[in-house]
Amino acid sequence: MSGSAVILQEQQIRAVLQSLDLNTLPEKVRQAGIVGAGGAGFPAYVKLQAKAEIYLVNAAECEPMLKVDQQLMAQHASQLIRGLRYGMAATGAREGIIALKAKYQPAIAALEPLLPENVRIHILPDVYPAGDEVITIWQATGRRVPPAALPISIGVVVNNVQTLLNLAAALETETPVTHRTLTINGAVRNPMTVTVPLGVTFRDVLTLAGGATIPDPAFINGGPMMGKLVTDLDAPVTKTTGGLLVLPEDHLIIQRRKRSDDAILNMAKTVCEQCGLCTELCPRHIIGHELPPHLLVRAMNYQQVATPSILLSALTCSECSVCESYACPVEISPMRINQLLKKQLRQQGARYQGELRQQDPMAEYRMVPIKRLISRLNLEPYYHEAPFTDLSWQPESVTLPLQQHIGVAAEAIVQPGDQVVTGQCMATPKADALSVGIHASISGRVTSVTPTSITINRG
Repeated sequence: MSGSAVILQEQQIRAVLQSLDLNTLPEKVRQAGIVGAGGAGFPAYVKLQAKAEIYLVNAAECEPMLKVDQQLMAQHASQLIRGLRYGMAATGAREGIIALKAKYQPAIAALEPLLPENVRIHILPDVYPAGDEVITIWQATGRRVPPAALPISIGVVVNNVQTLLNLAAALETETPVTHRTLTINGAVRNPMTVTVPLGVTFRDVLTLAGGATIPDPAFINGGPMMGKLVTDLDAPVTKTTGGLLVLPEDHLIIQRRKRSDDAILNMAKTVCEQCGLCTELCPRHIIGHELPPHLLVRAMNYQQVATPSILLSALTCSECSVCESYACPVEISPMRINQLLKKQLRQQGARYQGELRQQDPMAEYRMVPIKRLISRLNLEPYYHEAPFTDLSWQPESVTLPLQQHIGVAAEAIVQPGDQVVTGQCMATPKADALSVGIHASISGRVTSVTPTSITINRG
């Protein structure tokens, strides 16, 4: 398969690139509504306007219990490589790297025979947070992103697996983003990974998995480390939804998210013993960023005498939750304190300015093994493989937020009563702003257009 498959793949890539003007490629991507699928939702067209040396596919999927990228790679290996090559052509990158974990054997087996000369696989350790953009760059290239800087500052562009699959679809068949693949895991009858139309509700998604198997379920949008508490099951799935986790109401992951800001601050004032373990295990700190969580906890209590650069370093926190979920022995959350500081500092227009420091010589050994993390979080009873399930299912209705990404909301171009078909543009990017298009995820009739969303009923 390797020789002929690679030749056919290269022929397809060349044909697409010859039909494109690379100068207009970012605008095609903008109109297609492609954003970072890894969680942040940064519009992809901006990255494609940059000039890079390395184009990195972040395929680590570091969050325990999420099983999306590893299965998509195994099923759509050629499409992923084509998407990567289009990104490399747009940015001028000379090398492509697909960073994934050794345990993703089906994905590796599917990718290896198709790799062109300028694309390689990099095997990451099964640790957390392998998959954090900055950490993955460091592990796969040896380069370190300075604090408060972007990867392009060191010649690297990073995209998630689904982002590049969407890129290939947009350039090859002019298919915009209308669906999202996500994992439904935890205390559900049928844990699964499934592709659904954007705008379906979490309630719909839960029903697809057979419903909860516990009497008092609680829900997380995303993974157990960085995911957000779901308080409304009628909220819609968006372009950045990675998964729906179902856990008992009294599970420690749920209880931590329900603590008020006042409770977090009071604990920090009265319980923190300044042991420094949160700083010793902080991924950003150990690769050379100033960020010291234990000193930020102390600084929050005594801001009037705190070192200004330490306070500002809160702006560089990735909110990976290692400090809260793994490091702290007394249940404090330096991450939540950093979130509060970030809000306060951004309101003041503050910016962090600092240089890279010396890397901790033990940095690679201070990452958290996934198996140990799952045990520490008491997730063993809820950790399932969640195999990909191909469903021919259509919801009765969808509600599509006009802003599903970092930046500015798209502007609706449809009215209530309009008939639309899947893939039809319903909202265009706002001119001269960080914005992308929104497209119908099902065919039907527009029943509502508000300043924030569009609703379609099927039929």
